[in-house]
Amino acid sequence: MTPQIRQYLLVTGNYWAFTLTDGALRMLVVLHFHALGYSPLQIAMLFLFYELFGVITNLVGGWFAARVGLNHTMNIGLFLQIAALCMLLLPSAMLTVPWVMAAQALSGIAKDLNKMSAKSTIKLLVPKEAQGELYNWIALLTGSKNALKGVGFFLGGALLALFGFHYAVMGMALMLLLVWVVSLLMLKGDVGKAKNKPKFTEMFSKSPAVNTLSAARMCLFGARDVWFVVALPVYLAERLGWEPSQVGGFLALWVIGYGMVQALAPRLTGATSVAKEVGKVPDGRNAFAWAAGLTLVPVAIALGLDYPVQGKMMTGEIILLGGLILFGIVFAINSSLHSYLIVSYAKEDGVSLDVGFYYMANAMGRLLGTVLSGWVYQRYGLEACLWISACLIALAAVVSRQLPRHPRPI
Repeated sequence: MTPQIRQYLLVTGNYWAFTLTDGALRMLVVLHFHALGYSPLQIAMLFLFYELFGVITNLVGGWFAARVGLNHTMNIGLFLQIAALCMLLLPSAMLTVPWVMAAQALSGIAKDLNKMSAKSTIKLLVPKEAQGELYNWIALLTGSKNALKGVGFFLGGALLALFGFHYAVMGMALMLLLVWVVSLLMLKGDVGKAKNKPKFTEMFSKSPAVNTLSAARMCLFGARDVWFVVALPVYLAERLGWEPSQVGGFLALWVIGYGMVQALAPRLTGATSVAKEVGKVPDGRNAFAWAAGLTLVPVAIALGLDYPVQGKMMTGEIILLGGLILFGIVFAINSSLHSYLIVSYAKEDGVSLDVGFYYMANAMGRLLGTVLSGWVYQRYGLEACLWISACLIALAAVVSRQLPRHPRPI
């Protein structure tokens, strides 16, 4: 095992540990504050700074990582997540909305520093001509991360039921502290440094392909979060009467399955790990086709929920859960395609600049979706969230038509 691979495995291990706590914390916050009587919009506002600072972090963090190295940004992210967890250890009466929003801001910064660091590192380990192998590595990293995030959802619901909010957060903080100490001792700090120190103005991408893909990504993730982040778990609890452990368990299984599909995306889209020919890996044509197909899923769910039939509650539950599974499969392939394309498009020297800009757009989409999820659900219900989701996916498909395409064989 080469030193580069060992370093990458350490980075990936850090990313996995962080993702586990991130998923658990999100479920803990949603379920705990819903039980305290917070409205869907108030719960969405708790995550406002989480997403907002994710936007800022990705934009500035890519430039910062290119100057100091990706492993430094990884360690900073781990430390900030520990600090965010410690902020939530106050008694429930002292956990005011501004305080929780501030803790979520730190957590948002931490999460995006970790994700940018892990995904940028792959670009530096895979030979430029081995695009099929790069696609497989990206899909495996992205899929495993989301599978662990799903485990985190389940863990959050289970810890809340077994130990309560305070002790659940304390346990996660102690676990992540151990990971951080190991990371400080073993990770080297020179991976990902640009040869020429980039200027601050260079954090905005100058690549048309990166800019186009970033716009599509923003729409895609806004479409997911507009009904998944707040509206769906609150709907399951309020309208269907699910217990917190049931909500956390189901969403955990969904995200785990979603991650597994992401890891399998190269096979599902016809790419292989040994493919070196340009035509064997995805391009803009694939991104458009899969986004166009995804548009139909929220439309079908919304129509199904509106359709008057006998036993509407039971029928609506089947339509919602079945549609959610189908949405997860198709969305996972879309996400994996995008994750490969951004690393492929990014320039090698200072790779974190392009990757950071792209995930800034990703965070912008999540921010838009999170705010709309609480507000639209509270005012108009889940069906309205689904229609907005379909519109945003359709916009992502239109934008994706401008992405570069491989020449078709004659």
